[in-house]
Amino acid sequence: MTDSIEDPRAALDRLLIEKGIDYARLSEVIGRNPAYIQQYIKRGSPRRLAEQDRARIAAYLGVSEAMLGGPVQRVATPARGRGSGAVMILVPKLAIGASAGAGASVDGEPVEGEVAFDPRWLRELGADPRALSIIRVEGDSMAPTLDDGDDILVDGSDAAARLRDGIYVLRMDDVLMVKRVARAPGQGRISVISDNPHYRSWDDLPMGAVQLVGRVVWTGRRVR
Repeated sequence: MTDSIEDPRAALDRLLIEKGIDYARLSEVIGRNPAYIQQYIKRGSPRRLAEQDRARIAAYLGVSEAMLGGPVQRVATPARGRGSGAVMILVPKLAIGASAGAGASVDGEPVEGEVAFDPRWLRELGADPRALSIIRVEGDSMAPTLDDGDDILVDGSDAAARLRDGIYVLRMDDVLMVKRVARAPGQGRISVISDNPHYRSWDDLPMGAVQLVGRVVWTGRRVR
């Protein structure tokens, strides 16, 4: 569900008219053939914009991805605690896991619940309450650091723009996963690492090969 009832194609067509941008120019901006945007708007092909195309168009036009058919960003919200009247931050727990398979999207999945956190504790973590979500770890590629079934607190404001060595939720080859990310030698190069040595790691990738969704700032684990 988007933040507008306007069809994404109609919205894009309207925006281009308002800004005086022709179809071929926008196609060029996203690295597509000159007829690509016209075919999308007028013929419905492709049915949906690819995620990277949508993000580039939204940034170029200065609008939200939701206006172009993207998901509405899930955000944490304040709530009054019981008894003391203290304000707690309710962080959405999403019905998704990483690695979750092709097409998984952190901000496009339904919320299955909420978990209350003390805002002072979140500040001590250095986390932005407005961009937090909780997702589930699936698989053991990050064992023993993270185990199958662990809940992780992800800060969506702490991604590529603030990249430093740490554990991130990321998307690579259209698969959502949680991995350790470290800077590799060379400009704009990173390593994507599985803590479990039985799983594959990537020692030298261009930054453009992955989309960093957010940094993992905390984990909750069931007692086994």
